[in-house]
Amino acid sequence: MFFKRFRSKPNRARPTTDAEFVAAYKATGDLELLGELYERHMELVYAVCFKYLRDEADSKDAVMQLFEQLIVDLRRHEVTNFKSWLHSVARNYCLMHLRSQRVRVGVGGDTDLIDEDRPITESMAVWPDDDDAALDIERHLSRLPDALHRLPDPQRVCIDLFYLQQKSYADVADLTGYDLKQVKSYLQNGRRNLKLILQK
Repeated sequence: MFFKRFRSKPNRARPTTDAEFVAAYKATGDLELLGELYERHMELVYAVCFKYLRDEADSKDAVMQLFEQLIVDLRRHEVTNFKSWLHSVARNYCLMHLRSQRVRVGVGGDTDLIDEDRPITESMAVWPDDDDAALDIERHLSRLPDALHRLPDPQRVCIDLFYLQQKSYADVADLTGYDLKQVKSYLQNGRRNLKLILQK
């Protein structure tokens, strides 16, 4: 097992549900707790990574990198369904990894669109899991910069701030001067328009 090194206190009372583990880890920062929680879902994480990366070694590396990312991210974000959230974070990590590879070989052009060193967090995980406006992102990453520039300015700005700069709804509203209802509307319409652009 990857995380046996964290299990040094077998006699201590343990949480039982994912939610209890999340709450306990956020309260204490105990890596033993996070390691035990993550180990429960490692097969799922590996399966997601292998689905996108199609390489055993890269997928195993991704599993370990994601654990290191969770050490920070899980304490910074409210997570109500850990399994679903983790699935989204793993998928986004892989998509951003593929994106960075394509940027390095000169596909896509706009290297400022996504900072490959920035952790993928819960706000970015919302986009690929939105079934009503789902984008086949892994097949369209190279076209994303141009597609974004074809959106109306309010939609483009809101999508850039919320998904790519990881701002909250409230942050986007403060930065743009739009109210929350407008922000959510621009995000919804922007996702729909991106889907139409990318499917052409």
